[in-house]
Amino acid sequence: MDQQLRRVFVANGEVHAQQIRAFLEAAGVATVERGESLRNTHGLTLDGLGAVEIFVPAEHADEARALLSSADAGRFRVDNVDDAPAADRPERTGGD
Repeated sequence: MDQQLRRVFVANGEVHAQQIRAFLEAAGVATVERGESLRNTHGLTLDGLGAVEIFVPAEHADEARALLSSADAGRFRVDNVDDAPAADRPERTGGD
């Protein structure tokens, strides 16, 4: 990622950062993280030590913030798989 980046979130440790990154990347927004190395050895945040900053390309910053805001407010919903066109549905195997 050689373009301008914008910080869109500060996570409380590595696990939280990975959840946020996975959420944004599943929505098609590339992410980069930057943070204290303390998070890798202790897995916690104390007075900002261990915090992880999540960055996205500048042109996707508004989209990323809107997605995060929507999820935080409880408005974000994943479409029901059964509502997807048949060609886009995952193939089911087994006893359903």
